[in-house]
Amino acid sequence: MLLDPQWVWKIELFFKWIKQNLRIKAFYGTSANAVKTQVWIAVCVYVLVAIVAKAQGMGRNPSEILQILGIMLFEKVPMNQALTTEYENVLETGERNQLSLFDF
Repeated sequence: MLLDPQWVWKIELFFKWIKQNLRIKAFYGTSANAVKTQVWIAVCVYVLVAIVAKAQGMGRNPSEILQILGIMLFEKVPMNQALTTEYENVLETGERNQLSLFDF
């Protein structure tokens, strides 16, 4: 059974979008269910970040927001404050409100 070339092209574009936006480097499982689950989780995270970006009225794309959230993962800062441009200045100067593992 051959697929219509138009459908094949749409499938190619979908996987290109996945590679560019979801940043799935490797699939952790080999079964069809594992791959589907990983893709759906990545899509859900992308949609949640897009909703946050729209609700905050930011001009940032979801990839940039995910990068910021990845950097400030272990810092005690409210998410809406971390996504403002004022907080970027704090990150550049090094004055972070970061949790410390040891108090030396």
